[in-house]
Amino acid sequence: MPTKASCPLQHSSDLLTAGLERPFVNPYLAILVGVVGAAFSSIFTKLAMAPPLVIAFYRLGFTVLMIAPIALTRGREELRSMGGRDVMLACLSGVLLALHFTAWITSLEYTSIASSTVLVTMQPLFVVLGGYLIFKEKIARTGLVGAALALTGSTVVGVSDFQIGGQAFWGDILAFAGAIFIAGYVLIGRGLRHRLSLFPYIFVVYGASTVTLFLGALLTGMSFFTYPPLTWLWFFLLALVPTIFGHTIFNWALRYVKAAVVSVSILGEPVGATILAYIIFQQVPSTLQLIGGVVIIAGLTIFIRAAAQK
Repeated sequence: MPTKASCPLQHSSDLLTAGLERPFVNPYLAILVGVVGAAFSSIFTKLAMAPPLVIAFYRLGFTVLMIAPIALTRGREELRSMGGRDVMLACLSGVLLALHFTAWITSLEYTSIASSTVLVTMQPLFVVLGGYLIFKEKIARTGLVGAALALTGSTVVGVSDFQIGGQAFWGDILAFAGAIFIAGYVLIGRGLRHRLSLFPYIFVVYGASTVTLFLGALLTGMSFFTYPPLTWLWFFLLALVPTIFGHTIFNWALRYVKAAVVSVSILGEPVGATILAYIIFQQVPSTLQLIGGVVIIAGLTIFIRAAAQK
């Protein structure tokens, strides 16, 4: 009989419908679902007629409302017993997530969906390094080759859209800053998810992010209510699809796989985003972007297989 201390899932009272906190759920399949969900992020953001801070605020705010019933009932005891250090780290993770959304969503106003998504998903460069330095997570050589191939593909996808100078360059800088912020968010989550169940953890993280975004929008004098009815639908869908079925799945997976696995897998997002941008906005991908998409998929296949074998 495992003791309370020896069972890592003892406090996992936040099981959702299909038992997402159980270790026998294939984390690689879950990550694939998360990538598909995350691909809708730039699409819904582009459709929402609101300032970046407001979009991010409602995205996280609606998410908190969705998960609150589970976190405050089944995860209530764990929330009460969380140590001060864990709470502070989770809040820091939330602040980094808020900065990520602010920088990335703003970048979409200056550059294309392809370039913005590619640059913001360069975060594996920082996550792989941080995972090695902080958690001593080593990646097999085959996996590193796959990761490098996926990163190369990401660069190829957006290279035809990059411009030196002007608004596009400013948008690219913001998107790259978003990559740095999200890398910190992933690395903190990798450390905390070994000790905390999913819903108590994300409730604190998303809550801190919502508060940060609210204060930012308030201090800059932005309106919270004067938006078209359809924009409220995009706010809701941003919470449901890329956050609940994207970020939340990634946070769940951090308990079972290396931070680099989650981080590199997110590189599949530009492929989905580019396809959706073509369907919805008629943003026709160039030959380079198509080639880059194939390279990304090949690199991810190599990396995930190596990680699974490891």
